[in-house]
Amino acid sequence: MISVVQNVAIDCADAYASARFWSEVTGQPLDADARPGDEAVQIPMPEGPFLYFNQVPEPKTVKNRIHLCLRPSSSREPEVDRLLALGATWVADRREPDGSGWAVLADPEGNEFCVLRSTSDRAAQGS
Repeated sequence: MISVVQNVAIDCADAYASARFWSEVTGQPLDADARPGDEAVQIPMPEGPFLYFNQVPEPKTVKNRIHLCLRPSSSREPEVDRLLALGATWVADRREPDGSGWAVLADPEGNEFCVLRSTSDRAAQGS
């Protein structure tokens, strides 16, 4: 017997606003039934589990124990700039001089996520 991951749940103060941010990040639309004020909103992903945004009363107070790692379709640096323009903030810079590593950002509610090198970045650097 096995279990299948149905969704990745992300606690937030405003489920609709958080889902809209992540919809822009991923390029995937919100669930067709999503409306402002909904306490739960999901983004169906074409491959993999849904992103599920669940409104909770308590604020985020500590570092995430689980987070999303994004591999952009373009180069990492322009993608980091795009995400910052969407409302993400810097948390930590884990990029190395050789191009390896990752950027740690947070969504508008403070949930951390990483931006990895793209497949083309990795190929160009031979790793």
